[in-house]
Amino acid sequence: MEKEGYSKEFGAAVNITAATTGLIIPPSNVLIVYSLASGGASIAALFVAGYIPGILTGLFLMVVASVWAKKKGYKLGKRSSFSEVLKTFISALPSLFMLVVVIGGIVTGIFTATEASAIAVLYSFLLGLFYKEISLPKMPQILIDSSATTAIVMLLIGASMSMSWVLSYENIPQNISTTLLALSDNPVIILLIINVLLLFVGIFMDMTPAVLIFTPIFLPVVTTLGLDPVHFGIIMILNLCIGLCTPPVGSVLFVGVGIAKTSIDKVVKPLLPLFIAMILALFLVTYFPELSLWLPRQFGL
Repeated sequence: MEKEGYSKEFGAAVNITAATTGLIIPPSNVLIVYSLASGGASIAALFVAGYIPGILTGLFLMVVASVWAKKKGYKLGKRSSFSEVLKTFISALPSLFMLVVVIGGIVTGIFTATEASAIAVLYSFLLGLFYKEISLPKMPQILIDSSATTAIVMLLIGASMSMSWVLSYENIPQNISTTLLALSDNPVIILLIINVLLLFVGIFMDMTPAVLIFTPIFLPVVTTLGLDPVHFGIIMILNLCIGLCTPPVGSVLFVGVGIAKTSIDKVVKPLLPLFIAMILALFLVTYFPELSLWLPRQFGL
C-alpha cells in the first residue's frame, strides 16, 4: 500500500510538471501576453518557437518518469489495444485539428494572430456543441464567466501598462540594465542572473502579472546583449512555468494536489527530479538559441 500510495504522489508530480510545460506549446495565451508586454514581438514567431523547447522539456520529464518508475518498481498499466488507440485518436481528431487551423492559418498568412483568436473561439464553440459539452441554454452563463475572466486579464494588463509607463518615466529599466551590465558584460552571466531572478519571481507570482511587469524591465537588458526578443520570450515563459509547480504559491501545484487527493509535502520529494529536468531544459534553451529560433526561421518569421 505504501508503494501504491507513493506512486499516486509521483503521478501527481508528473501531471503537474507536464501541465505547466504545455503552457509554452502553442496556442498559448501567455505568449500573446508577452507579445503585448514586449511591444510587438511576433505572435506567429513566438507560437512556432515554443514547439521545440516544449517538446524537449516534455521528453526530459518522460525520461525522469521512466527512470523513477523503474527504480521504484511501479507496475505497468494495462496496454491499450490498437483499436482502442485508433478509436480515441479519431474522437480527439477534431480537437487536435484546432492547432492546424490556428497555427497553420497564422503561419501561412491566411489570417492574423488577432483574427486567429476569433476563429479559435468559434471553433471551440463548435467543438463544444460537437462533443455535447455545452448547449445553447448554458450560453448566457458561459458568456458571463468569459466576460469576468476577460475583465480580470484586462485589469491586469491596464495596471501593468500603467506600471510600465511609471517604470519608463523613472528610467528604472535603464537603471537595472546599467546595473546588470556593470556586473558583467558577459551574456552567459547576465542570462544566468536573469534566469535565477525569474525562477524566484515565479515561485511567488502568477504568470500573467509576472510577464507584464518584468518584460519591460529585462527585455532592454537582453536586447542590449543582442538577444532576440522571441528567444527571450521563450526563456521567460519557461522560467515562469517552473514557478507554477513550485511551492509555496504554485497554482498548478495546488490544483494537481487537490485532484490527486494528496498533500504538498508528499508531492515535493518526487517533484525534485522533475524540477532538475525542467531546469536543465531551461538552460539548454537559454544558451542554445537555435532551439527556439530555428523553426521560426524555417517559416520565414
